[in-house]
This record gives sequence, structure tokens and C-alpha cells, in this order.
Amino acid sequence: MIGLAAGYDPTMTPRDLAEAFRQAEARGFEVGFFSETIELVRDSVTSLATIGLNTDRITLGCTQIVRLRTPLVMAQTLAALDELTGGRMMMAPGACTHTHAKRHGLHRADPGQSLIEWVEAIRLILTGERVSYHGEHVNFDDVQISFPPTRSSVPLFIPATSKKGLEIAGRIGDGVLLNATCSPEYSANAIKIVRQACEDAGRDWSQFKVWQIVNTSVEDDHRKALDAIRWEIASKLDPIQLPFIIKPKKVVGEPYMHEEDIPIFEEAWRRGGKQALIEAVPDSYVEGLTASGTPDEVVARIQRYRDAGVQVPLLRPAAPHQFERILDLFAPA
Repeated sequence: MIGLAAGYDPTMTPRDLAEAFRQAEARGFEVGFFSETIELVRDSVTSLATIGLNTDRITLGCTQIVRLRTPLVMAQTLAALDELTGGRMMMAPGACTHTHAKRHGLHRADPGQSLIEWVEAIRLILTGERVSYHGEHVNFDDVQISFPPTRSSVPLFIPATSKKGLEIAGRIGDGVLLNATCSPEYSANAIKIVRQACEDAGRDWSQFKVWQIVNTSVEDDHRKALDAIRWEIASKLDPIQLPFIIKPKKVVGEPYMHEEDIPIFEEAWRRGGKQALIEAVPDSYVEGLTASGTPDEVVARIQRYRDAGVQVPLLRPAAPHQFERILDLFAPA
């Protein structure tokens, strides 16, 4: 299986996204995935509704951070999108880190425990029954959505980066969504953690799904491909995301990120903002954390992710003009 991902490029409107995913479906891609980002690009509901109305077959999914919406609103929205798309939805509810909470003006709450409670509550609500739930962070009584869900169980993949997040994914997820800007070496280490947690919880690993967003940049010239995607690596290293990116990945075993580089990125941002940060990202980060280069190099790199254990790579192009090139390279025969 192969998927197409989008969401971080602010130049792509919902109509642009819908057209890209329509073409991906026509070329045999099985999954279309949208990332709702802390950078406040476009929201998942508007984007997926537009994409859903312009596609017929591909599975559609998105990330949504818990605590930004109540479990009831997330379940209600997911059920409505699943109805709209004829039962093609999945969702990746992610932990609300302290950085997310600060960004959205929320009080701090334990990210792991709140994620677990949101997932349990969403699943409960999606049964369509009248339900109640009482936890540390989620409390409601006598709740029922007023239309029958298309499915009583919509797949929930847990997006995870840190060791704790990966363990939670293995315990409660229908699958794991590994993060973008991660190397195949990180992926192999992360999957070991997820599998151990899954098996320790008495779950069947053979039924567990492993997907990963892979930043992808394909050009005829290797250098041009690196430069086209450097902006997206930089977006993970700005003051908003830097605190929860490098250290957690290093704990899991990411060989291409280094804590001693943090002051370099911080200084670049202070000196010249986004553009200076882009210029400060070394080639080793781009080459190690993405699938970028000539067509042959990109195909070989995606195979490295598959060899690491990723069942469905979700390819996120570096620029709109690369969508068609990636479809040409990876469209199933």
C-alpha cells in the first residue's frame, strides 16, 4: 500500500488538496492523509470534507490533537465525515503536549493520560449508544450522537514520536502513525518499542498497522531536491516545535538529530527568523530525515522505510509541483 499526505504547505487551498488527492486515487494510491498542524495552516475538517466530496475510494485520515476539541466534538465530526465519505475515514488523535496547550491557551494536563481518555471516550461515543465516561480529564454523562454512525468502530491510529507515545500507541491504537522528519533508523527503533508495548498488552501484533508520514522531495538534481524540502525540516525546528522534537527522537534512537545543534537553530531564528533557520539546516538533516533526491534515490529511500517495518508510507511532497512526479514514481502497477 502507498498513501499521499499533505497539510503543511500553506500555499495549498482545500480545492488544491482535493484535486491532488483525486489524482492520487485515480493513479491507485490507497490512502489520503491530512496533517492538522500546530503551525495553524488549514483545519482537518474543512480539508477532509472537500477531499471526501472529490474522491470515491481511498481511505481518508487526519491528525487532530486532543483537548483542542472535546471528545464529543471529535467523535461527532468523525462520524459525520465517515458518513460523508461512505465509511472511508480513520483518525489519528495526538497527545496535547505542553507546547500545544500553551499555543492554544489551555491549562497544562498530562499529555499521555488525556490522550488515553480521549481515545476511550471517542470510541465509546462512536458506538452510537447513550454513554457516560469519568476520568481525570474527561467527564460526561448520558451522551449520545443523534444520528446512527456509519460504523461503530472507526480506526484510530496514534501519532507518536516519543518513547512514551509509542508505548501508548502499542497499548491502545488500531495502529501507529510515525512522525514525519524521521529516518528509517528511527522508524526501526520506534517499531520495536510499539511492538513490545502491543505484545505486553496481550494484543495481536499481526493485526496492528504501522504507517508513517515521509517527507518526500523528488527532482532531477539532488541539490535542488534538498533545497526544495529544507523549509519543512526547518518548520520542525522553530521555537514552537523545537522543545518536543530533538530530545524525544534521540531517546528513541534518531541518529541524524543532535542536541548540540539546538543553540545553532535558536540563534538562527533570533537572527533572521524562518529564512535564517532554513539556511541553518544542514544537508545531513535533510538527507537523513527525508526521502529526497533524484527519482532513483527517492524510490530507494522509501524502500528503506518499508524495510524498517513501515507498512504504508504516506508521501508528503515538498512542493505542489512535485505531486505529479511522486504519483508517477509510486503509482501501483
